[in-house]
Amino acid sequence: MITAPHADRGPHDPPDYPQVQASPEFAELRRAHRSFAFPLTLAFVLWYLGYVLLSSYAGGFMATKVAGHLNVAFVLGIAQFATTFLIAWWYSRHAATRLDPRAEALKARLDGPAPAPATAPRAGAARTGPPQAAPEDGPEQTGVQEAGA
Repeated sequence: MITAPHADRGPHDPPDYPQVQASPEFAELRRAHRSFAFPLTLAFVLWYLGYVLLSSYAGGFMATKVAGHLNVAFVLGIAQFATTFLIAWWYSRHAATRLDPRAEALKARLDGPAPAPATAPRAGAARTGPPQAAPEDGPEQTGVQEAGA
């Protein structure tokens, strides 16, 4: 099984979630989400229920021809799909511009500074000569000259 590599940030304590939930940053993030999602959800549910009620109780209106064989019911039904995609796009844009930056800032504050990678040489290992290239920078240099070179 292949798994994606992950950065080991070393030992750390988990965040104090009640403290995070009480923070002003989290409250603002929650307010930004709710002020967008709740009214839009309510509006869409009312729009959907309106369509269902019109289909059930206003058959004559829904059968009204709009163009050729297209009637009001068909146009409003297609509009249901269109508004679903429009709301998904609008929420994605809202999340990317207003929610994600706040969530990332809050996450960064919770994670704290990442521990610095260990760069000191191992105990007992003496370095002599010029610095060696890292393996990801090119072929490993061993200091041994190959035959014919």
